[in-house]
Amino acid sequence: MGGRDGKLVLVTGISPTAAGEGKSTVSVGLADALNLRERNPVLCLREPSLGPVFGIKGGAAGGGYSQVVPMEEINLHFTGDFHAISSAHGLLSAVLDNHLYRPNTLGIDPTRLTWPRAIDMNDRALRNIIVGLGGRTGGVPRQDGFVITAASEIMAIFCLANGTTDLKERIDRIIIGYTRSGEPIRAEGLGVSGAMAALLKDAVSPNLVQTLGGTPALIHGGPFANIAHGCNSLTATRVGLSLGDVVVTEAGFGADLGAEKFFDIKCRFGDLNPEAAVVVATVRAIKMNGGKSKDDLASEDVEAVRRGFVNLEAHANNVRKFGVPPVVAINRFLTDTDAEIAVLLDGCAEMGVRAVVADPWGEGGAGCLDLADAVWEILTSGEAAYTPLYPNDMGLIEKMETVAQEIYGADGLDIHPSAAKEIAVLEEAGMRDAPVCIAKTQYSFSDDPALLGRPSGFQIHVREVTPSAGAGFVVAKTGAIMTMPGLGAVPSAMGVDLVDGVVTGLF
Repeated sequence: MGGRDGKLVLVTGISPTAAGEGKSTVSVGLADALNLRERNPVLCLREPSLGPVFGIKGGAAGGGYSQVVPMEEINLHFTGDFHAISSAHGLLSAVLDNHLYRPNTLGIDPTRLTWPRAIDMNDRALRNIIVGLGGRTGGVPRQDGFVITAASEIMAIFCLANGTTDLKERIDRIIIGYTRSGEPIRAEGLGVSGAMAALLKDAVSPNLVQTLGGTPALIHGGPFANIAHGCNSLTATRVGLSLGDVVVTEAGFGADLGAEKFFDIKCRFGDLNPEAAVVVATVRAIKMNGGKSKDDLASEDVEAVRRGFVNLEAHANNVRKFGVPPVVAINRFLTDTDAEIAVLLDGCAEMGVRAVVADPWGEGGAGCLDLADAVWEILTSGEAAYTPLYPNDMGLIEKMETVAQEIYGADGLDIHPSAAKEIAVLEEAGMRDAPVCIAKTQYSFSDDPALLGRPSGFQIHVREVTPSAGAGFVVAKTGAIMTMPGLGAVPSAMGVDLVDGVVTGLF
């Protein structure tokens, strides 16, 4: 792309809890602090999905004095990128079903399709459906289902493609199903990659907005990190690196998910060289990982902080396994006590990891100056020696085992026989050298969301493996993870309103 070659900083975090960690808020605060230090930063974040916005999470563009604006527009439709991706995905679904109806010259087995439908909303009723009902003209009756748009392979391709030509080639490589003899069928045979690219022609351009502190922010792409690769678009990151001296980017959920996939998928494909990482933690979340009830987080409990520190320790050590030095950002809340914070600072010092207290919510960039200085010290130290966790030529099962053991702390894998068979099929189809994208609960290092802290003595249960041949990786679904979330008893949507033309209740 030409121009300068900026330094890349990843913001990740500990295992998320209902208490909140604030990765996006810290990302914005850090970028604004670097701006105050005149480091010429660019912020690169993902676009919010309507699913979490109306589900449980609410707005997703920072908060307090560390926000990207305009927040309402960013959280509601923004520039229509998600709709374009949903439409492109839907076009392929429609053409696939039409091909099955007439005349199926590709010989696709209707019982062995791997291409679902997609919608950008949490709707559990769409996880498993029957399509093609209504008689002779209704199509071919078959079982189908929806994924949320953030889990769509089109989203993954969108975020990893390098220009329009690469975008169309990746779409053509999508495995949409198999013949009765087990041969993979790719989207190329349906001939609609050009039409899908036409739907995406405006969406592929990154969206430029800014923070409250005036830092430029590129908001583009939005895959989830628990069911997809969890990073903003490679295009936006490269644009940021060509324009700024420091790019601050964020990967979803904890370092076991977003950071691992950032390092093993995005950086591998994009030839990126991250030089520092920020691991965000809160005393509140640490106490929950230490066994403290969500309803009792305001009271001081130093022992709960000590017990929960193992979660932070594991995430920081995981970042170091990629050759990237971390700095811990303690995102301070009003109820945190000096004694509790001291436990985290002392624990990080003992493991040789920098740690600083930050207040992006209350003070914006000014509350993250110590964090910015610590990050800059790492960036200028030459410490970083980024390397992926595993080589390309390792088998798919070995790659999954490596992530499970090295990052999750598992004893190994328990692979369902049907998943093992699918792995063999995908390796035969030429995907042996692909990285793996493990879909796993975000709440635990294990695939059991109830096991907080730093669990041990467990296996990762791989129940299903699916191809993302266009994106270039293989997805392994573990535990009870779903690619279509559901709504809670009281969805966030119930608090959103339009009053005199002003959107309320998003944050």
